[in-house]
Amino acid sequence: MFTHIAGRYELFNHVATLGQDFVWRPRALWELDRFRTPGPVRRILDIGCGTGELAHLAARHYPGASVVGADFTRAMVAQARATRRPANLAPRLDYGRATVLSLPFPDATFDLGMSAFVVRNLPKLPDAFRELRRVLVPGGTLMTLEVAEPPSAMVRRVFHAYFDSVVPFLGGLAHSAGPYRYLPDSLRSLPSREGMMELLRSAGFDPVQAVTQSGGIVTTYLAQVPAPARSG
Repeated sequence: MFTHIAGRYELFNHVATLGQDFVWRPRALWELDRFRTPGPVRRILDIGCGTGELAHLAARHYPGASVVGADFTRAMVAQARATRRPANLAPRLDYGRATVLSLPFPDATFDLGMSAFVVRNLPKLPDAFRELRRVLVPGGTLMTLEVAEPPSAMVRRVFHAYFDSVVPFLGGLAHSAGPYRYLPDSLRSLPSREGMMELLRSAGFDPVQAVTQSGGIVTTYLAQVPAPARSG
């Protein structure tokens, strides 16, 4: 499914979200900075990187960091590598195939882990969060941006009218009706905000926070790996 839509993935998302995804990712990074313990950021993992939008933004946002974008879909990784990015960022961006359920990295490799609109596609969220915690350094932070159920009943009705009907229709116009019919179904399989936060805590993250955007149609989940207690 993701192989089928890789070539037009970014453009379709910009159109289908009415351009809001241009705001969601930068704001999520801003919330990440407010949440995390201050300190240098040297290595970042973008899991489920798709065509590399978030990895690119992270490289710009953290100019001293190297960013690894990992995705299970070969076509998405190829698209990320082929997408033209500013020349000054290229040496700090790398892409490869990986599954979040078994990451090919040693323990405590990354200062930051992040993903955008990925976790609803994962069948084993508890295992995925534990694996992400494993590859983060003590004190490291995970940022997960995801679609969510709006808390307001009125916003929820408008959201579902659009997400359940208009988005698949637009997908049909782009000859991708099947994949974009899958998106509303994938949202229904997600835990609630409270459920997501509890999964993160159970995976060993603490503290954990959820910050909503655009009336609650997307949520930024922030979670920190506890740092070792200082002696004395």
